[in-house]
Amino acid sequence: MKTYSTLTILDRLTRAEAAAYLGVTSQTLANWASTGKEKIPYHKIGRKVIYFKSDLDNYLISNRRFQTD
Repeated sequence: MKTYSTLTILDRLTRAEAAAYLGVTSQTLANWASTGKEKIPYHKIGRKVIYFKSDLDNYLISNRRFQTD
């Protein structure tokens, strides 16, 4: 039997968890995935959609904005 590290399991988020982490609704995240409006990698396992926290962090970093004066 294969064991998984706690870190690996905690880094996987459901669509609802990923949406909460990003501050959007699950429906918004689903729309982004289907339309390609926002390019956030996800994995589909059967009906279940999984996001990796590192991908969400990369998305947030890449969309970071700075105010210019």
